[in-house]
Amino acid sequence: MKVTTSKRLDGIGEYYFSQKLREIDELNKQGKNIINLGIGSPDLPPHPDVVKVLAEEAAKPNTHAYQNYKGSPVLRKAIAGWYEKWYEVSLDPDTEILPLIGSKEGIMHICMTYLDEGDQALIPNPGYPTYSSAVKLAGGTAVPYELKEENGWAPDFDALEKTDLSKVKLLWVNYPHMPTGQAPTKALFEKIIAFGKKHNILVCHDNPYSFILNKKPESLLCMDGAKDIVIELNSLSKSQNMAGWRVGMLCAAKERIDEIIRFKSNMDSGMFLPVQLAAATALSLGQEWYDHINSIYAERREKVFELLSLLKCGFSKTQVGMFVWAKIPSTYKDGYALSDEVLYNSNVFITPGGIFGSAGDQYIRVSLCGSVERFEEAKTRIISN
Repeated sequence: MKVTTSKRLDGIGEYYFSQKLREIDELNKQGKNIINLGIGSPDLPPHPDVVKVLAEEAAKPNTHAYQNYKGSPVLRKAIAGWYEKWYEVSLDPDTEILPLIGSKEGIMHICMTYLDEGDQALIPNPGYPTYSSAVKLAGGTAVPYELKEENGWAPDFDALEKTDLSKVKLLWVNYPHMPTGQAPTKALFEKIIAFGKKHNILVCHDNPYSFILNKKPESLLCMDGAKDIVIELNSLSKSQNMAGWRVGMLCAAKERIDEIIRFKSNMDSGMFLPVQLAAATALSLGQEWYDHINSIYAERREKVFELLSLLKCGFSKTQVGMFVWAKIPSTYKDGYALSDEVLYNSNVFITPGGIFGSAGDQYIRVSLCGSVERFEEAKTRIISN
C-alpha cells in the first residue's frame, strides 16, 4: 500500500536551514570544520539567576504536572510588566497575554485560527519563510508584498492599495525587520495600523528582535487603537538568550486571545512550569542585562562589517537586530553563488538572501551569533582563498 502525504504539504519543502545543516554536517565529517555564520541561535547563556530558578523549581516534587493552557499567572504578570516597562504598553495579564512554546508556534496558531481555503495573507518579501509556509499549511494563499532598500524596507502602501484586497485577512509585518535589520519608525507603525483598519485586515506583528542593538525597543501595540487590529508575537529567544527554552508570547485584545486559544488548547498542554517561572525571572532583568548583551553584539558586528568588506559587499551600519544584511557585488549572479563560493572555498557558511524571498536574491545575511574569534577566523579563511 502506498501512503501519500496530505495535499496541504504540496509546495511545502523542508525548511532551508534544516536541509543546509545536514549538508554542513556532512562537510564536517569530511574534516572541513565549517564556520557557520548563518543561523541566529544565540551562543550566549541566559542570566545565571534564570538558570538558578529553573534548577530550583525543577527539583521540587510538585512542579511536573500539566499546566494551565493560558500559562502560569506568574509568567503572564511578568510579561505584562515587561511590556509596561520597556514598550510602554499596558496589557491585562489575565485576558490579553497568551504564553507560547516559542513564538514560531504562534505564527501557525494565528494562521490556523483565521484562515480558510481561499483566504489570503500578505507576506513580506524578503521575510521570514515561516510566514508563507504557515499560511499555506492553514489552507490560505500567501501573497508576497515586495520590500525595497530604496523605500527603507517598508511596505509600499500605495502599491498595495491598487491591488485586490478583498480576500486578504492577515498582514504579516516584522520590525525590527528580519532579514534586513530595518528599525521601525512611529510613522511606519501609523501607516500599518491605518492600512489594517481601512481594509479590516488583522495585522500580525512578529517582534523578537526589538532589544538587540536597539536603544529603544518598540512595540506596534504602543500605537493608539492598535489593539483593535493588531496581534503581536514576542520571544525570549533573542533578548534573553533562551532560544532552546522555547518561550514566547502572543499579545492582543481579549477577543483575539479567546479565539486563538480555541486552536492552541487543542495542540499542546502548556510549558513546563519551572521554565515559565525561570522565564518570569528573565523578564525582570534590568538595563544592565541588555547593555551587556548588546555590547557583545556590537563588537561582533564590527567584525562582520570587516568580513563583508572583504567580500566587497555593501551594507548599512544603522541596521539593528541579530544579523547583518548586505548587498552582494555585481560580479555574482545572486546570493546563492556567493554563499556557495565562500562555503566550498573557505569553509564558511553565510546565508543567501534569496531564501527570504525573491527580493533578497542580491543579498546575503550574516548572523552575529559567534565569538569575535570565530569571525576573525572566518576573515582569515576568506583572505587566504
